[in-house]
Amino acid sequence: MSNSYMSMDIEFMEKRIEDLEKSMKRSNDKQLKIEHELCQKVKEWLEDGKDVRLGDWKTADIEILNTFQLLTAKPVVYLVNMNEKDYQRKKNKFLPKIHAWVQEHGGEQIIPFSCALERNLADMPEDQVAKYCEENNLQSALPKIIKTGFSAINLIYFFTAGPDEVKCWQIRRQSKAPQAAGAIHSDFERGFICAEVMKFEDLKELGSESAVKAAGKYRQEGKTYVVQDGDIIFFKFNVSGGGKK
Repeated sequence: MSNSYMSMDIEFMEKRIEDLEKSMKRSNDKQLKIEHELCQKVKEWLEDGKDVRLGDWKTADIEILNTFQLLTAKPVVYLVNMNEKDYQRKKNKFLPKIHAWVQEHGGEQIIPFSCALERNLADMPEDQVAKYCEENNLQSALPKIIKTGFSAINLIYFFTAGPDEVKCWQIRRQSKAPQAAGAIHSDFERGFICAEVMKFEDLKELGSESAVKAAGKYRQEGKTYVVQDGDIIFFKFNVSGGGKK
């Protein structure tokens, strides 16, 4: 599979280089030359059998590479499918070989799972799932797969809550409060005033918003606040003097 992705990336880079060379004949734009040199390096890297995500690229290189959306530049998590018995005993004759290969090709996380088990669990009535897992010393790998995949693409959750509903929002890790507000509505980002923040873990432990406030764990944050995974946020904003919040 990796070789297939690599071939597709090489083909993309060859076409990109060809297009750049045509443009360079018509223009002396320095940026074209910079991109051309990078494309040559990337093509050589790929032809050496190495995925782009494993390269030590400069920040300026990454800005250009991000526009290419190369397949071998994307984050990777390896899922290893086993039969239910092997998954239960956490052993499989191929697992050590797969682990060794992964360590030589980037060292990303490996998650063993059993497609057969997950299918069986999905077909069971909900009240039987926990009983089956307990009796057979098993648990679904889906929560770990979802959480790991989500983290691998640098996404986090934050929550907003009102009297009638709680909503979950997805943003890029390292997003600041105004950008998080913009995930809800552009007006929220444009007129951002502040963010009132509490942690999900604090709310879970203390039991209520008022208890979180009493414990001094309800904070007001400004434009430079970097949103953390699991934040519960109330945004205050003002657009065109409307006084909304």
